[in-house]
Amino acid sequence: MPAPPDVDDLVARAREGQARAVARLISLVEDTSPALREVAAAVAPHTGRAQVVGLTGAPGVGKSTSTSALVTALREAGRTVGVLAIDPSSPFSGGALLGDRVRMGDHATDPGVFIRSMASRGHLGGLSWATPQALRVLDAAGCDVILVETVGVGQSEVEISHLADTTLVLLAPGMGDGIQAAKAGILEVGDVFVINKADRDGATTTRRELRSVLSLAERPEEAWKPPIVLTTATRGEGVDDVVAEIERHREHLEASGELAVRRLRRTRREIEAVAIAAVQDRFGHLRGDDRLDSLAEQVVAGESDPFAAADRLLDRL
Repeated sequence: MPAPPDVDDLVARAREGQARAVARLISLVEDTSPALREVAAAVAPHTGRAQVVGLTGAPGVGKSTSTSALVTALREAGRTVGVLAIDPSSPFSGGALLGDRVRMGDHATDPGVFIRSMASRGHLGGLSWATPQALRVLDAAGCDVILVETVGVGQSEVEISHLADTTLVLLAPGMGDGIQAAKAGILEVGDVFVINKADRDGATTTRRELRSVLSLAERPEEAWKPPIVLTTATRGEGVDDVVAEIERHREHLEASGELAVRRLRRTRREIEAVAIAAVQDRFGHLRGDDRLDSLAEQVVAGESDPFAAADRLLDRL
């Protein structure tokens, strides 16, 4: 049996910028290690500084290329960057199919960048259950900006808005993205819209259509009005404009008090998820319990109903 990890030592080394310590802490989080609670407690005093930016959009719009280009621009601005790339899970191992994102290899030797692929493990929102805790690890490790790139699975992508301070919605001309975004509800969660592959025909048409749809939304006069930025990420064109809009959005959030509101809402959801997981774990011990079978039999026989049976089951927890 391997020795239990020295969490305090790992956190100390992570705060010194040691990538292996950061990777080990995230592995403990992702694997739901018995040391998970200790990790959460150790990193908590060092969190709250990083800016979390989510990137979402349909497959094929260039999320990974855009993420890599954003890393380059942020590093040129002197910011340390963490990247959590949420990949589809392998049906065999449960691990990330795309591994360590070889297409972001340009940043692999940069000590100011930490890139980690995490498996979604079937989670419908395109985000791993462990993502919030992994964000805390990167925050504690001193990342100025953390980019969270989702798997690109359509309507459930709106979950990224509950995790990020600023949500980027990526679209591309010629893919029907404007209509798809409206269907998916992504228009409501986007803080900055990025039309990538702007060197293609139809980019200006896509921007015009998107601007028209956004204008229909009812927003208070003082509310943030999402900008639309054209980029060609493969050449780095327009990426500095995206970084500028991210910073402008952060300034707006801070000035309006919305940043604190978003982070409080995010933390409430996180606590709720942990509590629900704990309850589900306790229910797992009851699945083979004769008491649960007895309650089910009463419902089948019409002697009780599912709500009353559930109340009785909760009383036993």
